[in-house]
Amino acid sequence: MSERPELTQAPARKALGQHFLFDPDILSRTALAAGPVAGRTVFEIGPGPGGLTRALLDADAAQVIAIEADPRFAEALRVWPEARSGRLAVHAGDARKVDWEGCLHRSGGRAPAMVVANLPYNVGTPLLVDWLKAGPWRGAMALMFQKEVAERICASPGSRHYGRLAVLAGATVRAHIAFTLPPGAFRPPPKVESAVAVLHPLPDAERFPNLAALETVAAAAFGQRRKMLRSALKALAKTADLNPEHWLDAAGIDPTARAETLTQGDFRALATVFGGQGS
Repeated sequence: MSERPELTQAPARKALGQHFLFDPDILSRTALAAGPVAGRTVFEIGPGPGGLTRALLDADAAQVIAIEADPRFAEALRVWPEARSGRLAVHAGDARKVDWEGCLHRSGGRAPAMVVANLPYNVGTPLLVDWLKAGPWRGAMALMFQKEVAERICASPGSRHYGRLAVLAGATVRAHIAFTLPPGAFRPPPKVESAVAVLHPLPDAERFPNLAALETVAAAAFGQRRKMLRSALKALAKTADLNPEHWLDAAGIDPTARAETLTQGDFRALATVFGGQGS
């Protein structure tokens, strides 16, 4: 199929991690991967020439809030009819510096907002961590990452991809990989495969409240993943005036276990003791 005439034709900038999708079928699958967008407010990051933006609007999103660091594409999107009518709000700037809840309110969007994006590879992980920690403004997400990053987000205990990112994700969302794409699906093609990770928010009662403690504990545990936990957590325990063996015992964890074998429940128990939230 030919490209839509309103899509801006401009070369990708390597410094911004740009790799563009133009295939309408792939764009439609990505737009709807996390569920219907009809009537919803959707954040899109790095819209580039606007292929996914068009797919979201065509799927009847009530409003798309596009965050674009490249002024070439930001200016081009602002002349779209939907931008003039208010269905498309374009914000130029670095997505890592956005006040998401404030941006949602200033744009007239409605919470919870979905996040659907072909993320620039160089900012995807820090943005995800920010969104995982977000409040009730953020709804379901469908995010294109390098395949290896998507696997790390969705990994289960015991797998080689299991680590801090999977533990943090499991505290707030249910995550799975919707589909993968070869390098040739993009222009220019990246050097690796890509995948769309879908993340649906957990019910409030199932979310873990102390994400700061959980992230700290998981980072320490996986920072020395080959070591037994009583050794891997020794330095962190000292900062909190905890005896590693007593800490692990209070959480019901075998001190000779390794981080890769712990479940989400195990990490929550460690974080609860570390954060002083329970016995």
